[in-house]
Amino acid sequence: MEWRDQGVLLSARKHGESAAIIEVFSARHGRHAGVVRGGGGRRAAPVLQPGTQLDLHWRARLEEHIGSFTVEPVGSRAGAVMGDRLALAGLNAVTALLLYTLPERDPHPELYHRTVALLDLLGRSETWPLDYLRWELALLEALGFGLDLSSCAVSGTTDGLAYVSPKSGRAVSAAAAGRWADRLLPLPPALLGQEPEGQEGQDLAGISDGLATTGFFLEHRLAAQLSDRPLPAARRRLADAIARRARR
Repeated sequence: MEWRDQGVLLSARKHGESAAIIEVFSARHGRHAGVVRGGGGRRAAPVLQPGTQLDLHWRARLEEHIGSFTVEPVGSRAGAVMGDRLALAGLNAVTALLLYTLPERDPHPELYHRTVALLDLLGRSETWPLDYLRWELALLEALGFGLDLSSCAVSGTTDGLAYVSPKSGRAVSAAAAGRWADRLLPLPPALLGQEPEGQEGQDLAGISDGLATTGFFLEHRLAAQLSDRPLPAARRRLADAIARRARR
């Protein structure tokens, strides 16, 4: 058995004296693990960094075996994020969530392409936190926990949407929320792909509110179905860092 593809390196850990076991995310093969001979040595260390784009050649005697990878670097993202603590937190959150949530060897090509596009923005564009928020929405959608923010779950209106129901994942308008508003999750313009009226540029406060909402569904819906382990700490650190920036 063998295949060739391109993918994002999610993690690498030493295996034996000189090898490494890596996990990658590729368009056609999803999250996939394999052994890299010599991957535990010093020469391979600069290549086997999370976020690196790799050409991959996987081989195994049987499909169910872990197999081995031959890898060639296509592009490194480490240089773009090392001088930017927030961007580094974003990279860590993306790779940690993919490792935590994706079923092994299950392709998600649309999510893969969105992931590559997001990682290419880290450290290069100031607007990436909004793209990250939308990426979390895409992650929930890809894994069957998508939110329906198109219209109010109560009235059907598309105007004045201000909340998300924690039970249904559907939008609720301010008028329809009534006395239940304090039990609902925030639906800031950032989650709808909009900018607040009269505000130009990035709305970090709105992004932070949006992350509180996507974080609820990641934790209480997705994570609850996957395991009894909490969400990766890297995701919480990113959300906290964006919240601190929003308060400045």
